[in-house]
Amino acid sequence: MRTHVTIIGAGLGGLTLARVLHVHGIPATVYEAEHSATARAQGGMLDIHENNGRPALEAAGLIEEFRALVLEGRQAARALAPDGAVLHDEPDDGTGGRPEVLRGELRRILLDSLPADTVRWGHKVSGVRALGDGRHEVTFADGGSVTTSLLVGADGAWSRVRPLLSDAVPEYVGTSFVETYLFDADTRHPATAKAVGGGAMFALAPGKGIQAHRESGGTLHTYVALRRTLDWFAGVDFTDTGAAAARIAAEFDGWAPELTALITDGETAPVLRPLHTLPVEHRWDRVPGVTLLGDAAHLMVPSGEGANLAMYDGAELGKALASHPDDTEAALTAYEQAMFARSAEEAIEAVQLHELMFGDDSPHGLIAMFTGAERTS
Repeated sequence: MRTHVTIIGAGLGGLTLARVLHVHGIPATVYEAEHSATARAQGGMLDIHENNGRPALEAAGLIEEFRALVLEGRQAARALAPDGAVLHDEPDDGTGGRPEVLRGELRRILLDSLPADTVRWGHKVSGVRALGDGRHEVTFADGGSVTTSLLVGADGAWSRVRPLLSDAVPEYVGTSFVETYLFDADTRHPATAKAVGGGAMFALAPGKGIQAHRESGGTLHTYVALRRTLDWFAGVDFTDTGAAAARIAAEFDGWAPELTALITDGETAPVLRPLHTLPVEHRWDRVPGVTLLGDAAHLMVPSGEGANLAMYDGAELGKALASHPDDTEAALTAYEQAMFARSAEEAIEAVQLHELMFGDDSPHGLIAMFTGAERTS
């Protein structure tokens, strides 16, 4: 009989794992702290990569559903100077290999592809303990519990499952994002909409930047980056929307108003997103009956790879379990060894990209990367 898989976390990685297991006839249950699929927004645009996100969707049998979600034209990218001058402009000519979708829509097609009782909402994990012989008990905040012989932590940066395998704790990298939105921007904020363009926009300087992406229609989703201590951000009152926006915008004094409007005219409360990472080569010794995927396993600075890697982890773990029906430990060993190697490589590249974006040479290193990619394509 196939081992029933217990997955903690209904993000893209956990759901991809559940779907690939379902494709192979392996039963799984996903426990999620949120109370429903619509309990919170799921983030913004996500570009699906040919080397990891797309193969994951192929393994899940969801390529056609994915294609229906792609927003045309969103692979455009431009870099602006603080005064709004265009430093680099790369249109979406339809040949790019990283189609853009809304993260929430991608999650929806994964949820829709699973049997109705697969995801158990409102199950916040309060503790996990080993019982011996590869079995583990997961307790929930409502007092319930479940015992499993195969536990997968797909529960993100602050994973409750990770301590079963590793003592590593995420550390602050010194930079935080502040998230804002503008809606109906082409009509209500035309200068800002023109500055952002049809896809992604980066306006960067050493230690800070304004990054925005056009989502569906005229929605502009912004991540303002600042290299400041957590204590500095603690001094910003994010419960006072206007004061918080003004305080963040003050760090961009003298920048073009069409750029700072992404902060000052934000139509949602600004949300602080401190960036944390696990060690670049985070790994652990094999522990029977449990493993990790996605940010729980290899949290890194944003590089466009995190969600793609999580989905690929889920697909590869699902395929490994399907190909070793009588030896779960062999499946987990094969999965982990490959995952350790690929995630370490991606984490190193993510650190390098972060330095290009916010280091002393910003934005020139990033632009050189863009133009170099053009010359070799």
